[in-house]
Amino acid sequence: MLRWLLLLCSHGAVLAVGFALGVYFLPILTAPEGPDAASLSAAAEQAQYEAELTRDLKGSDLLHWGEGTISLSAKQIVHEGELSPGPDYKLYLTKEFVEDEAGFETVKTSARRLGDIKTFDGFIVDVPDDVNIDDYTTVLVWCEAFGEFITAAKYR
Repeated sequence: MLRWLLLLCSHGAVLAVGFALGVYFLPILTAPEGPDAASLSAAAEQAQYEAELTRDLKGSDLLHWGEGTISLSAKQIVHEGELSPGPDYKLYLTKEFVEDEAGFETVKTSARRLGDIKTFDGFIVDVPDDVNIDDYTTVLVWCEAFGEFITAAKYR
């Protein structure tokens, strides 16, 4: 009986570790190729605002972070840098700066979701025509699937 219990526990632990590794690596393996450096630079030149993403935010940790420059124009938001890989990343604009899950949960109803982020080494997201970036102050990356804060930057 003890042998079966040990086998069940050890196999269950291996299954859990394998599942966790799959959740982590699947977005990396299935991510499309990001925009090249020339495309990112050209799009960033049109920016009205620029901000820096850093790893030292309260809600960022070893698995949830972003770094680099984020540039905003009326038509596009451009990130030149890196994001930690993960599933179901969304780009939001908020009216106030927040730096963790709890802070974002309190302002999420007034935040504007702009689109999906599918690449982790730079991205370009189009701003919808009905969004005025001057109505917001902060750009934020959020993992919708797990309710995890990734990173944010105040641009004005």
